[in-house]
Amino acid sequence: MIIDPQKISQQENYKLLVGSVLPRPIAFVSTLSGAGEPNLAPFSFFTVVASKPPTICFCPSRRGSDGGKKDTLHNVEATGEFVVNIVSEDIAVPMNDCATDFPPGINEFEMAGLTPVASEIVKPYRVKESLIQFECKLHQIVYVGPEGAGGGALVLGEVVLFHVDDRLLDDRMRIDTTQLNPIGRLAGMEYTKLGERFTLVRKKYEG
Repeated sequence: MIIDPQKISQQENYKLLVGSVLPRPIAFVSTLSGAGEPNLAPFSFFTVVASKPPTICFCPSRRGSDGGKKDTLHNVEATGEFVVNIVSEDIAVPMNDCATDFPPGINEFEMAGLTPVASEIVKPYRVKESLIQFECKLHQIVYVGPEGAGGGALVLGEVVLFHVDDRLLDDRMRIDTTQLNPIGRLAGMEYTKLGERFTLVRKKYEG
């Protein structure tokens, strides 16, 4: 089947994208508003951009209900700082609780029963229960699409400090994925755990 994205709805395009690009890691992003109010929300449009400097990105889409910007994006625009907390299976349920479309000013840490801990460099709190946390300074925001439902933003942030649980690291700075036990986002309300893994050795071209 060939599908022209111009001939289907925004929601149908969304379903094709999130049902195809998977599993997706989850950025559990904590921010502060300009008034200092904490916010915590998950985003599954999330990946690594570069390692020098260490840079990651996440994409907060506009709300489907009214097309407005989400609180996380407002906060990053206002302060230029955020923390990305990695989601392990143990905090899957409270992470999902924070996906609720709360009105501005609600403290998701309190609503989800998670513990805010002070960061070292940036002002937003980290999630204590997360085994890996990245303190980030905003590098750039790229706005994509209309000012309404379906539009979004690419938020690029430089990691200025890593927090990694001691149990996860070996002497070569490699993360033990079994100990981390991350979850991934699928489509709709579905998530996935780590399943069977396999290794593929990259070949060197010798021609």
